[in-house]
Amino acid sequence: MSGYRIFSQFYDNLTFNVDYEKRADYIQSVLSLWGHEPGLALDLACGTGSLTIALKERGWDIFGIDGSQDMLSVAMDKAYDKELSMLFLCQQMEHLDLYGTIDTCVCTLDSLNHIVEKDKLQAAFDRVALFMNPEGMFVFDVNTVYKHRMILGNNTFIYDTDEVYCVWQNSLKENNIISIELDMFEREGNLYTRHTERFKERAYEIDELKEMLKNAGFETLAVYRDMTDEPLKEDSDRAVFVARIIEAKNKEY
Repeated sequence: MSGYRIFSQFYDNLTFNVDYEKRADYIQSVLSLWGHEPGLALDLACGTGSLTIALKERGWDIFGIDGSQDMLSVAMDKAYDKELSMLFLCQQMEHLDLYGTIDTCVCTLDSLNHIVEKDKLQAAFDRVALFMNPEGMFVFDVNTVYKHRMILGNNTFIYDTDEVYCVWQNSLKENNIISIELDMFEREGNLYTRHTERFKERAYEIDELKEMLKNAGFETLAVYRDMTDEPLKEDSDRAVFVARIIEAKNKEY
């Protein structure tokens, strides 16, 4: 997976349509629906930390982990600007290694789709389960197979902002994997500097994800349409999973 060295500089500008405040409220409402207090929480694959900070500002005891040092650098700058004391760690999801246990883990905005090897995604679930306290909750979202096949597919998207002009090109491969190429043209006066990032995302079947959660020691409590507490539909583009730990299958730290 790409380290997002360049992408991190423009990520927030290109995801301007994401309302992190509403998403933080939504996650809180989902946990409340299931009678769960966040306790010590982890924002897995936290990116530039927008959601981590939004949850921190709602009183959560939360820290963030991401595989990109560049993304985390932006996250730390944001926390510093808001005078928030927060911990951010650089780790890959499938190699999660914590100093202690957690009560809640959240992972949002299709971060898990970036793990395109099924065994590595299983390893990520196993590691989250390993560090979960009894009755711990795991809330995450994923892009659906429908979205990969019918929306992202072999399509090209254009983003034109004050800071960057971005051409996002997708190529649909086997196993619902999409190869993504981002050409970002950074404005410098009347000139543009071109930067390119390449990475992949994979969409998994809902039953596949349920089985992997079960293998890790979770029970799936619900699968919702994004930003709702309603069941998933055939044409839903994002699925939200709510899972609770039963007993971690992998006992080794």
